[in-house]
Amino acid sequence: MRRRDLISLIGAAAAWPLVARAQPALPVIGYFSGRSPDAEAPLRVPFLKALEAAGFAPGRNVAIEYLFSDGRYERLPSLAVELVRRPVALLVATDHPSAVAAHAATKTIPIVFGSGFDPVQIGLVASLSRPGGNATGVSVFTSELGSKRLGLLREMLPGPGTIAFVVHPKNMSTPAQIQEIRAAAQAVGQDLFIVEIGAEGEVERAFAAIAERNVVAILYGAGVFFQVISAQLVALAARYRIPALYEWREFVTAGGLMSYSTDRNEVGREAGAYAARILKGEKPADLPVVQSSRFELVINLKTAKALGLMVPPTLLARADEVIE
Repeated sequence: MRRRDLISLIGAAAAWPLVARAQPALPVIGYFSGRSPDAEAPLRVPFLKALEAAGFAPGRNVAIEYLFSDGRYERLPSLAVELVRRPVALLVATDHPSAVAAHAATKTIPIVFGSGFDPVQIGLVASLSRPGGNATGVSVFTSELGSKRLGLLREMLPGPGTIAFVVHPKNMSTPAQIQEIRAAAQAVGQDLFIVEIGAEGEVERAFAAIAERNVVAILYGAGVFFQVISAQLVALAARYRIPALYEWREFVTAGGLMSYSTDRNEVGREAGAYAARILKGEKPADLPVVQSSRFELVINLKTAKALGLMVPPTLLARADEVIE
């Protein structure tokens, strides 16, 4: 054997153990959201718990890459494309703007979504029972709860007066939300003042306009953007001494008056369970969209007292959580 061939053979043999020891790349979940990291926590924590309960531990047998748009919807399409290019084995999009962006970015990579807008109407799935494509997830009743929230707010404040309905104009469900609230208000003779907040810099001006109209209460429309600026919204409601009903319980634990929403623990848990099933080989097309089934009314008695409000006993009796 020639010396050159012998050296090559020895070199190849030395490399064999290294090849044998090489670890396969972990599957990567691309998790992205229109919220900020802090605002996403109520969904992300139960998602991770469900994923781990199904046998997937981040860093051990799965990797997760996070991207957040911090309430800026216009960034979501580019974030989705960035994750698709990395590439990832699965996309998780926990609000309907990010779900729409994910669906536009890929028709092959599996998508698990959480959508507060009808996923059939916005084209994410063919039907709830038979999604039929690369996406499935959880349908969350948020934008459809406006009339229920209006009724709860009127029960808290039975006297006359105008209620401000605050919406984010860049949210695709806003026109439908306004239509629903106007119909519900007209049915009970409730005066409404529609207020748009499109950016963080518009919040102070919006509250000044609300104060000028002598509004007796604020009802917030559904939207990721308001979750990102929740601390500012709660603080201004306290400064102007205006009762407000919010979308999620996190506003109330931060000092807001009340909220009515679906249970986000359930949403995160279901999304995590579906992500695990897809990583194990199931197809989104075969997994029916889960519809959120639990709702929670949360009331902050300390805030009610600060506002000089007496919470009706009938309302307290129906509350799922009372913060004192």
